[in-house]
This record gives sequence, structure tokens and C-alpha cells, in this order.
Amino acid sequence: MHAPEHGARRLYRGGAVYSPADPFATAMLVEGGTVAWVGPDEAAGAWTRGDEEVVELDGALVTPAFVDAHVHLTETGLRTAGVDLSAARSADDVLSAVAAAARARPGELVTGAGWDESRWAVPDLPTRAQLDAAAGGAPVHLSRTDGHSALVSTGLAARAGLPAAGTGDGQDALVRGAQHQTALAARWAALSPAAADAARRTALRAAAAAGIGTVHEMSAAAFGPPGDLAALVALAGTGVPADRAAGREPLPEVVPYHAQAVTDADEARAVLDAFAADGVVLAGLGGDLSVDGSLGSRTAALSQDYADAPGTRGSLHLDADAVRAHLRACTAAGAQAAFHAIGDAALDLLAGALRAVADELGAAAVAARGHRVEHAVAAGADVVAVLAALGVGVSAQPAFDAAWGGPGGLYERRLGPARAAALHPFAAMAAAGVPLALGSDTPVTPFDPWGAVRAAAFPHREEHAVSVRAAFLAHTRGGHRLAGRAHPGVLRPGAPATYAVWSAGDLIVQAPDRRLSGWSTDARSGTPGLPDLSPGAPAPRCLRTAVDGVLVHDALSR
Repeated sequence: MHAPEHGARRLYRGGAVYSPADPFATAMLVEGGTVAWVGPDEAAGAWTRGDEEVVELDGALVTPAFVDAHVHLTETGLRTAGVDLSAARSADDVLSAVAAAARARPGELVTGAGWDESRWAVPDLPTRAQLDAAAGGAPVHLSRTDGHSALVSTGLAARAGLPAAGTGDGQDALVRGAQHQTALAARWAALSPAAADAARRTALRAAAAAGIGTVHEMSAAAFGPPGDLAALVALAGTGVPADRAAGREPLPEVVPYHAQAVTDADEARAVLDAFAADGVVLAGLGGDLSVDGSLGSRTAALSQDYADAPGTRGSLHLDADAVRAHLRACTAAGAQAAFHAIGDAALDLLAGALRAVADELGAAAVAARGHRVEHAVAAGADVVAVLAALGVGVSAQPAFDAAWGGPGGLYERRLGPARAAALHPFAAMAAAGVPLALGSDTPVTPFDPWGAVRAAAFPHREEHAVSVRAAFLAHTRGGHRLAGRAHPGVLRPGAPATYAVWSAGDLIVQAPDRRLSGWSTDARSGTPGLPDLSPGAPAPRCLRTAVDGVLVHDALSR
């Protein structure tokens, strides 16, 4: 990887360029950090000077780089170095993995993630005594796949000041809610600065290799070590080539969010100013400012009991007064508010708060701030209508449906078939005009932008599907718009040269109504083609990613 000199020119030709400027473009000229021209190979000569680096695409596809609208970078990198428990199918599997990690680094903190007891034949969790024995007394922290609960050893619990009884529900190693946040803080305190820096770099490199040029980092006090957001922003740079030179490793852009509730406009401005003094210009206050938890951990707030846990409805992390206060404060301060909300009770509460603030400050004032909701998994028709009326966007994670939806999946086990069938209403949101962006919530699901586009276009319930093109646009320019950025997220003359190059098969155009026909390869449609993402089709492979003309991933020239 390298950064081009200021003013360097690069001509791509012999492929396909996804551009609204020319749906038949086969070539693109980049000058410095800007797209200078797109069009057919035959016309490239009129735009070249002879000093360009010429890149033969050999049929490859060039698209705008993806925007992942919800990530936790340091946690993602840390999990890469920790114990992968995604294949565990029993408590014994978890204990065996912990024992192996402890033998490799005796006495050191054992971190791991990815376990999902809903996939186990016997869903009994390890006890703290069993974790202690497997780790030889070393502290242990093992995050559930959704990141909203964890298994902790006695040593880690003691370090965090947690009670010995754990949750008190017979699963003494399991921590949720406030205990989980406390355990996370203790784990971060045990992480060295070098390990934290390595984790950040690992995650950003993985994003670049997936064709992602920009990520929305959802920071919170419990989601990283002290100073984590400032370190990420400094590491990633601003996207301007001059700021990425001087020997620094080029990496994708980081759009920073921080989950801190505020009560009035003055407090909101003070938080924004404090981060700005640290070199962090926040895109919004919130992101993972959690109204509730997750369905997998049964902490998402529901209006009816969990089907597999009668008497349990999850919990609200913020009450109605706190949500209204934060919305009011951000609206008055001219800042974007962002909330994590998954369960129907949490989303109903948020919709009520939006209506209340709109009544007080005016609907136009609320809409002007472009507030956002993360996940919105169980949004009903009334909630969707409020979001659309007040210009509130949604950062959705279609990979959740791919992983946990469908017959017999986690959603059905937690909610029953009828309620599970209503989750992830992508089509209803799009039809209502709710601004949509797509993200991974990594490390909950991995960086996989084409997989997210596929999951939105081919969800388990066809009535929730959007077109491949709509999902692609939500995962590119939609991410920039949701963050209130002027970045167009498209490849056209004058636009930032933030793009990805893909090895892909035939390019096709999906019919807007699947009842009429499936796909077309006819160029006369005048619509740029995209890869075939129908279930079972091979996914495109990223060959190169550039941000403002700077290569942040390059497998094309190897």
C-alpha cells in the first residue's frame, strides 16, 4: 500500500465503472484525490496526458467504496486476537478453548467472543468455578456473539467489583446490563496500549480489505480503553492525502460518534467542545446510546414476554424522560442524536419522545438535525411513520436477519413465529422514505458489505426485501448522508476518488418488481449493472480500495 504523490494520475480501463454519470462507463481517470473523468475506453485518450499510471481492469468492476454505518473497531481487532468461540457448541467446547489459551499465555487475561448458546443442544453455560479451573486462575472475559452479555471468571469479576453471585439466576458466570458494562471496563483496563493500537490497525485493515472506505465508529465509555476514539481518529486520518502521507499507513476514514447522554443544549455543546479539543469532531451524540439491549441476550425491551422466557421482557436502559431530554438537547444544540433501539417497547418509547420534542420545538427543527436510530429491528408501522415524518434515519444490519432470522432461528425462539416475521422491515422503511444506511455492527457480524446488500435484497421474509440497487446505494452514499456528510458517495467527475475495485462475474440489473422478471443483462436499460447477489451466487472479491485517491488496500498489483 502507498499514498500517491499530490496530483498523481491513474487511469483505469477495460472494466466496468458504476457511475450515474455514464451507465456504460468502462474507464475512470483519477487525479490526486478526485475523479477527473468516467466514460468509455475509446474516449480516454482525450483526457490523458501520457504521464498516467494505467491500470488494466481485465473486466473488473469499480464502485464507490462502501460505508459501514455501525462498527466497534477496537473491539473488532481485539476479538481477532482473542479466542474465537463462534464454533463452540457446548460449555465443554468453551472451556476447552479457554484452557488452550491459558496454556499459551499463563496468567494473562483470556479474552474471547462469539459464543451463542442458542445453537447448543444443551444451552447450559459454564460456571465461574469451571472458568477458573480452565484458565488456571487467570481472569477470563468471553463476550456473547451479540456483545450484550459475557461470561466472566472470578478473577475478572473481582477486578470489576462485581458480586460473586453473578446474575443470581443460576448462571453465575453470566453478566448482563450494568454488570456487563462494568466487566467490559475492567477488561479494557487490563489491555496494554500496544495491544489496543494493534487492535485498531487490525480492524481498519480488515475494513479496507472488504472494500470499505469509511466507517461510523460507535464509541462509548465501556467500548474501549480511555482515549480510544481520539486514537482511532488520529490513526485513520481525515481522508486528505496530504494528511495521510509522511510515512503513515493509509487506512479508511473514521466518522466518530460517542454515546453520552446529555440533559440540555449547554451540556451537549460542552461534550462536543471537549471532544473537539481532543481532535475529535463528533458526527453525533449517541450511536450506541442504548435505549435497550439485544434479543439474543434477552435484554431488548419488549411489550410482551419473550417466548422462551415467560415473565421476561428485557429492560430499558434509558427511560422516557432521559430520551426526551437527550433529543431536546441535541436538537437545540444543532447536533445529531443517535440511539440504539431494538425491541418494540424501546422503539415505541423513542417514537413517543420524538413526537414530544417535535411538538415542543417544531417538526422542522427535529427533521433538520437528521437524528438516527441504530438497528430498529422491531420497528412497527407506527414507529416507521414517525421516523419518516421527522426525517430520522436508520442504520440497519441486514446480516442480523441472515444470521438469526428464518424458521427455527434465534428470532423465532425468542419471539415466536408471528413476532419474528415482522422484524427488519427494510421495505416498509424504504417505502415510507426513511433514510437508510447499512452496517455490520462488527464484531457482532463481520465486515461483509456485499453480504449485507444480499441480505437486504433477499431476507428471510420476501415482503421485507428491497432491490439490490437500493441496498447498494444505502451501503454507499446512504452512509455518508446518514452522518450528515457532503460526500456524494458516487463516482462522477469532481467527486472524491473513494472507490473499490472488484473481481465479479456478469453484471445484471434487478427488476424493480420480482413478480415481473428476475434479472436483465441488457445494457439498453440505462441502469448500471451490479454483481449477481442471488442466494448461492459467489460474492465479489475486493482487489483494491482507495480513499480520496489513496490506496488503503491493494491486491490488484500483487
